[in-house]
Amino acid sequence: MISEHKPRNGRGNILRVFQSRRETRAFYDKISGVYDLLAERSEEPVRAAGLQELDPKPGDRILEIGFGTGRCLASLAPATAPGGAVFGVDLSEGMLRVAGETVCRKGLEGSVHLVCGDAMHLPLTERSVDAVFMSFTLELFDTPEIPEVLAECRRVLGPKGRIVVVGMSKEGRANAMVRVFEWTHRHFPNFLDCRPIFVRRAVESAGFRTVRARTMKMWVPVEIVLAVSP
Repeated sequence: MISEHKPRNGRGNILRVFQSRRETRAFYDKISGVYDLLAERSEEPVRAAGLQELDPKPGDRILEIGFGTGRCLASLAPATAPGGAVFGVDLSEGMLRVAGETVCRKGLEGSVHLVCGDAMHLPLTERSVDAVFMSFTLELFDTPEIPEVLAECRRVLGPKGRIVVVGMSKEGRANAMVRVFEWTHRHFPNFLDCRPIFVRRAVESAGFRTVRARTMKMWVPVEIVLAVSP
């Protein structure tokens, strides 16, 4: 049975995620070679808007959580040169392989450092990065895990470090496509392992201060939240 989490204020419930880490890793390993064919056309404009909000600058040290096939890494690394560095953490070995190929093809091996790991235990030291970027990743975590992931982001960010989270949103009026998405997640969680969440609320509950937030339309609403650590 799929359970739900209802926020104290807001519309509707947030569905839980019941995929294990092993199942999630196996799923993304399996689709890593074709992920861009499945999702790039719909996700790319929203990710690009998120990168614009992040506004990477020369010398920045930036962490991307859930780097997938490496498309954003290929944009972040040149923007942080000279003197910067880009770090990536992803649960999937398959995605690590594909992203590594992207990085090599772009000639960015010296400035991009990739690790296969879990965002709930980031392999970085405290205050070691200037910015964190996540796109279509936070909603993969189960509801009780989301604050833990964001707490890890706060740990590795320096003072006034910035974070951009791009995620499928449950904010606003009930949306027919959101209902269809959630129905599919309820009944076929192995096929659709994520669900819309309250992105801005989650970020602010973790202690970040929102600088700017907006919603874009994909086939479901997507929040783009820029915030800073206190």
